[in-house]
Amino acid sequence: MSPESKKLFNIIILGVSFMFIFTAFQTCGNIAQTVITNLNNTDFHGSGYTSMSVIYGVFSASNLLSPSVVAIVGPQLSMVVSGIFYSLYIAVFIQPATWAFYTASVFIGIAAAVLWTAQGNCLTVNSDENTIGRNSGVFWALLQSSLFFGNLYIYFAWQGKTHISESDRRTVFIALTVISLVGTVLFFLIRKQEDTKAPGEEDSANEILGDSLSAQNKMTRAVAAFKKSIKLSFTKEILLLSVTTAYTGMKQAESGSSVRALYLIFSTHTGGGIFGLLSKNSRFGRNPVVMLGIVVHFIAFYLIFFNMPNDAPVAPMEGTDDVAYMIPSKEVAIFCSFLLGLGDSCFNTQLLSILGFLYSEDSAPAFAIFKFVQSICAAVAYFYSNYFLLQWQLLIMVVVGFFGTITFFTVEWEAAAAVAARGSDYSSI
Repeated sequence: MSPESKKLFNIIILGVSFMFIFTAFQTCGNIAQTVITNLNNTDFHGSGYTSMSVIYGVFSASNLLSPSVVAIVGPQLSMVVSGIFYSLYIAVFIQPATWAFYTASVFIGIAAAVLWTAQGNCLTVNSDENTIGRNSGVFWALLQSSLFFGNLYIYFAWQGKTHISESDRRTVFIALTVISLVGTVLFFLIRKQEDTKAPGEEDSANEILGDSLSAQNKMTRAVAAFKKSIKLSFTKEILLLSVTTAYTGMKQAESGSSVRALYLIFSTHTGGGIFGLLSKNSRFGRNPVVMLGIVVHFIAFYLIFFNMPNDAPVAPMEGTDDVAYMIPSKEVAIFCSFLLGLGDSCFNTQLLSILGFLYSEDSAPAFAIFKFVQSICAAVAYFYSNYFLLQWQLLIMVVVGFFGTITFFTVEWEAAAAVAARGSDYSSI
């Protein structure tokens, strides 16, 4: 197998592994509160919302140290261990216990930070400036396939059910645990890259090789990774991209529904593949894809504003007496969901691409910062979404999205100038 074929194979395995793990985890997250509600009369007293707060809080803090963990352990083993913790979190629901539920929430927050940092490193090591766009799209499309299988089953199997039996719960969560473990095992299929550097010369690809290092060297690498994360946090490019990243994090905090699950199934999966693959042949770089993303988001926000009552985000479960500016339409809601998913694909594939392009030698710290900012902003948005009316939530999204698009354009233009300065073809990025 040629080196390029081996790299593409690694990207596909990486995407398929994440697809299995997040098929299990995201399905678990979507049904967790429903399951917990059915456990209220038992000895279990956990809360899905509290669990999410714990996960996001620990996840945010752990991103500061995750590059050091990846530097010591190596990305492949980091992903394997993280995948095991994801499986343990899901397995808690087979026989729920409050202490196990919250303990697993803490560990999965740590595991998530390590997993995504290692993923960014693996993606970058197996790409170059000619393939990073394609590889980001391939990975994103495979990852988003995770939303198809689990959500489709739950959508049809549990639709209309107000009570989930113990037998149904155990069957689903045993299956989800096995699926997550399958994805974890697949990480072992990622092949090591050959070291093409001269002896003694540093190469970021060494991180994927899992070279055996002395304890002292590992600690030195860990400290260096932490210092690099702090240093990168204050660079102009990272600060500019942080605005775009903040926008994607806030978008993650949108409330879920059956309609949203369907939009994720059909639009985010398709969009990730299309825009990731098209970006390789774009003469204008990543900006047109991001521009499309913000335009479709703004159209969706406009339609949501007219289609939903203003107090919808804060209304009680019984509903609201407020009226929208138009007769609420399920078709319009589904169309808005499609646009939101399409826009999400535009932003996420291009952020993965530009980070891998700009920080090919410092991928672990760069992706750790990316997930840190994203998770912090998601947590903030989760908090204020329970208090702000719809019009204010949409206004915040429009303002942050507008400036996030401008800052992305700025970084991309500078990247294009750097490519042109060294005589390379800008369309290759």
